[in-house]
This record gives sequence, structure tokens and C-alpha cells, in this order.
Amino acid sequence: MNAPQVLLIEDTAALQTVYQTVLRNAGFQVTTASDAAGGLRRFRRTGADVVLLDLMLPDADGREVLDQIVAARPDTSVVVITSQGSIDRAVEAMRAGACEFLVKPFDEQRLLSAVENAISTTRVRGAVAERKPAAAAPSSEFIGTSEVMRKVYDKVGSVARSMATVFVTGESGTGKELCAQAVHNLSARASGPFIALNCGAIPGDLLESEVFGHLKGSFTGAISDKPGAAAAADGGTLFLDEVCEMDLNLQTKLLRFLQTSMVQPVGATKPRKVNVRIICATNRDPLEEVRLGRFRADLFYRLHVVPIHLPPLRERGDDVIAIAETALQRFSGEEGRDFRQLSPEVAALFQSLPWPGNVRQVLNVMRNVVVLNHGRVVTPEMLPADLHSAVAGTVSRPGRERPEALQLAGLVGRPLAEIERIVIEETIAMNGGSVPRAARVLEVSPSTLYRKREAWAEGRKAAE
Repeated sequence: MNAPQVLLIEDTAALQTVYQTVLRNAGFQVTTASDAAGGLRRFRRTGADVVLLDLMLPDADGREVLDQIVAARPDTSVVVITSQGSIDRAVEAMRAGACEFLVKPFDEQRLLSAVENAISTTRVRGAVAERKPAAAAPSSEFIGTSEVMRKVYDKVGSVARSMATVFVTGESGTGKELCAQAVHNLSARASGPFIALNCGAIPGDLLESEVFGHLKGSFTGAISDKPGAAAAADGGTLFLDEVCEMDLNLQTKLLRFLQTSMVQPVGATKPRKVNVRIICATNRDPLEEVRLGRFRADLFYRLHVVPIHLPPLRERGDDVIAIAETALQRFSGEEGRDFRQLSPEVAALFQSLPWPGNVRQVLNVMRNVVVLNHGRVVTPEMLPADLHSAVAGTVSRPGRERPEALQLAGLVGRPLAEIERIVIEETIAMNGGSVPRAARVLEVSPSTLYRKREAWAEGRKAAE
């Protein structure tokens, strides 16, 4: 493996010689420059892994050099060098994209440590660009080039052009609907409709109407004709999310629909034929649901033609960094912020976390950071408190405790609505983020929990 390349931009000749000697003795390839113009020329020519940049240069402000480096190659890690009286400038440089700063005077070990950390950061950020072209995601919304995701991309590309029914499995928040949308977009049906229906979010007595439609007056509340999701997807794709939440009686009707392609709305006397491709998904183990008698075996085998399993984020290596930084930049644009990347400390923290909420949890964290903070680099103190708690082996949230540690005394004196929210959110967390599973534990309808969470989210937005 070639030795890492370091570009040193330092105008003091004696210091330049000392730094260069230390780095070369440690095995680094070192290129030097004494001013901003020369440093930028060498940067464009050498493609350095790390840049050591003095903020005080004779022909330009080092901050201007940093901005040009970050704009030209965001994956490059920059370590800025400053004097004792200019630490504020170094902090500003960190916010502008530098990964670390050194305050003069510093010893040999501090220099080497900073450069080694910067090289590790460069490698993490550059991992995506080094992947094989064959690993390209089937959709711009898919982010990540880990080996497990490349296998997913290959399967999506292979199955998309067929008519086979696809069964997507994976934990909550892994992107099952995104996968279904990618299959649709790459298929010959891409110009047709893509209709998504969450079977766990609709009360059982209304689900048949939502899937197959109804006629006016067919039941109380049916004030007009409704085509239903299956008819609305004619010529395209029908995505049934949380399909294992479907009532057994409705499963029978779905099986008949798959066998005949005929739709009969509630209250109708004659069925009509539609041309629909089915993609379904669940965060449960479908075979276990069949074994327990909650899901029809014949329906399972009808749907489970091409299985695609989406891996949890904790099994996707460096993908979490790419996902977080992509979301960070998108949310920054939406919120009028300047964030560009994660600090090395935050990147390392993200790689160590289990992320029980998967990609959805990462997106929520990034939105939280962007809304509540300012800067160009995300630092540890900007992160929600629950992430720091997770590192210590617990998952807590501000003002909340895990149920096993929550004694009656901890609830006494709190408003009833707050107690209800604590219990609901903790039950959802204990069930891997699955609202339908939590609903079964709490013996309520999943739609009840979805409505409550939406109301809480609206309340937070109003408060902000």
C-alpha cells in the first residue's frame, strides 16, 4: 500500500523543515508549500490525503485556502495550524470544514496523532467513491455502497424487469417502501402509478375498502364511490406495507385477487379485471407468522416469490456516514443552514451505535441537529442526548426513563397525558420501533398510536 500523502502549507521555513522531517520519518509522503498560491497548486496536482494548513500565510488568509480545498474535494481532511492567540479562528475553521486544529507549539506525537486521525477520516469519507461502478444504487434515494447493499441493488435490478411478486423484509426504518419504489421505477411499469398502502395503519374494518374500494351507501359512512388501492394501481404497482397485519378474512380476498386479478369493491355485484404488480413488505418474520397461524401459508407462498431482505443499518459499515452526511446537506439546504459534514468524533460515534430505528432514526437525528444548531461541521455536543446515552449502554430521552428503571414514584405527579406518552413511546422502542407490535402489546389499534404520535409531532412543531 502506498504511503499516505500529506501536503504541508507553512510559511515559516524552520517549522516547515521540522514538520516535514517528523512526518517523513513516520513514513508519510510529504509535499510542502510556503504560501497560499503554491499550496493550492500543489493540492490540485498531488491529490493529498491530508492537508496541514497554517492559517497565517503571507499572501492570503488560510481560511480562504481551506474554503477552496473543501469546495474542490470535500473528502480531503484538513488540519489547521494556529497560534495560541488565534484559537477562535481555528474553531471557525473547524466549522468551515477542517477536521482538527493544532495550536503552536505542539510536540511530535501531537502532530502525528492529528495526521493519522485525519487520514482515517479521509478514508471513511472516500469509501463511497472507491466502490465498483456495478454497486451503483438503483435509485438516487438509496445511499450506501456496503457489500450487503450491493447485493440488494443487484437483486432489485434483476427482479424489476420481471412480473414476479416481491416480498421485502427488514426492520422498521430500513427503507422497505424505498426498495419497492425502486423496483417500480426500474420496471416496465414505471410510467404507471405506484400506490402504497400501510396495512398496519388502517383499522381492520376499513382495510377491505381501502384495498378493493366500495360503492356509495355500501356501509355507514360510504358517502361516495371509492376505487380502492388495487384499482388505483391499475397498470402500475401496488405496495402493501406491513402485510402481516392484515386480517385473515382479508388475506383470503387478497389471495383470490392474486389468483384472478379481479377486483370487487364492497357493495358491488360484479368484479372487474385490473393489471397490477404486487410488492409487499413486513418487519416481522413471515414464516413465523405462518407457523403461528396469523398469516395464510398459501398467501405467503403466493407473495414470497422473490424475497429481498434489507439489512439493518448496524450491518452496513460506513453507509451510516454517507447517509448522515447526505441527509445533513439536504436538510441544511431546506433550513437555510451551512452544515456540510460530520466531525471525526461524530463519525466514529455513528459507526459504533446500534441504530435500532435504522435509517429513519439517522434522518431524525440529522434534522434535529440542523434545526437546533449552526455551523458547517456537526460536533458531538450538537447531538441529541439519547445518542450519548446509547453509547453507555442505555437508551434514554430527555425527561424520560426506561420502564425497567421507572418506579411508580417517577410517574406520580406527572400529567396523565405525559404518562400515556411515556408508556407508548417506550413500548414502541422495546419492539424495535414497530408501531403494530407495540399496539398488540398495549391492546389498541395501530392507527390509534399513529394518530397520537402525529398529534405529538404537530404539538412539537407548534411549540418551536
